[in-house]
Order: sequence, then structure tokens, then C-alpha cells
Amino acid sequence: MGKRILFVDDDASILLLVSDVLSDAGLTVRTAGSGEEALEIIQQEFFDLIVLDIMMKGISGLEVCARIRGQVECPILFLSAKDDARDIIRGLGLGADDYLTKPFVLEELVARIQAHLRRQERIAPQRPPQSILQIGEICLNPEEMTVSKAGNPVSLSTKEFELLAYLMRNAGQTLSRERIFRDVWKTDFGDLGTVAINIKNLRVKLDPDWSYIKTVWGSGYRFVTRSGYAEEGKHYEH
Repeated sequence: MGKRILFVDDDASILLLVSDVLSDAGLTVRTAGSGEEALEIIQQEFFDLIVLDIMMKGISGLEVCARIRGQVECPILFLSAKDDARDIIRGLGLGADDYLTKPFVLEELVARIQAHLRRQERIAPQRPPQSILQIGEICLNPEEMTVSKAGNPVSLSTKEFELLAYLMRNAGQTLSRERIFRDVWKTDFGDLGTVAINIKNLRVKLDPDWSYIKTVWGSGYRFVTRSGYAEEGKHYEH
């Protein structure tokens, strides 16, 4: 499978054309026709690079970038309908890595995307490999982004995966919703109820008996340790 690209534009004809060109270049392409759709997709899936049109109805590409930059590490490339220095400066200031002005040459778009992907590959080997996490029947592989329970694969969204990894790495600690939201969602602003929703999703998929993820009444959540897998939680409530 090729590198995963999210291409966001509210022009359906551009989406179709660019998707075909990028696919022909060996890339795996996911498209979104609005900023709102892009935000939903980014919460659920992982991408190696994101291309955002600046001028879109509803949520603009600039706003999408501002919302996700603290959550994703991949390169972000802007498309601007006009060579407006203010848009370009603002976009780069929000964390974008590059930009192209419309109309653009498709070959140049492909070349820029591939250049950023090569740069990411040069950086990636500097990161030490992450160890597989295993507690009870739950096994999480950070490198392959896979999860299994009792040997059976379990499908998780990107954010559910990140939350599970965070809980497992901090097994035995009671973590407040505020801390979880700050460390997993990479922001201090937002709805803390998002944490509870994602915890609920993890329990449905992995822990229907609440054997692993404990609710510590009035404090937050706690993932059991290896030795405490069968531990009775005196202060835990469902």
C-alpha cells in the first residue's frame, strides 16, 4: 500500500482529477469535499500527508489546519486560489509546510508531495522503535498500529488507538479526563466528554466486562497493570 494522502477540496472535479493522478503515482488517496468532512476523517484515520484547499465553503482550509496541527505530525500542503501573500503567510504560520497556487501543474503537485514524503522518511529512522504493549489478552503494536485481543484483530479508529496506547503506557496510574484530553488530543481546549465517548468505544470493542479500563470515581480512569489484571477495584465503579 502506498503512502496515505488526504486531499481536501470543495470542487468535485478537482477531487476526481487529483485523486486519479496521485493514485497513478502509487499513492493511496482519501478525499474530502469540505473542511467538516476532513475533520471527521482525520479523527478516524492516519495520513502521511494532507493537502488542503484554503478557500472552501463552511470551514476553510486555514481553520482545518489550525484545529489539527497539534494532533497530527504529517506535512500539510495548502492550495490557494490566488497568490495572496496574506493567506500564504497565515497558512504557514498555522503550521502548513508548503503551498501551491491555483491553477497548479499536476506534475508539480505530485513532485512536492513526494519530496515531503521522502523528507519524512529521512526523519523517521531517527525515532527509536516502539515496543509492543501486552497486558492480559490485549496486545498493541505501535509500529504497525494494530490491536488484538486473545489473538483476534480489533479495528480501532486512529484516536481510539492513540487513547488505548496512552492508557496502556500509563497502566496503574489514575488519569484525569483533563490530563488524558491534553496528552492525547494535544490541546487544553475542547469538550472533555470526548474522552468518555472514546473510553466507551474502547470498552465496547475491547473490554465489555470492564476488566482493563477502570473508572476511578471522581478522579478519572485507570488501566490495570499486568500483575493487576485480575485485581479487584475497591474504589472503582462502572
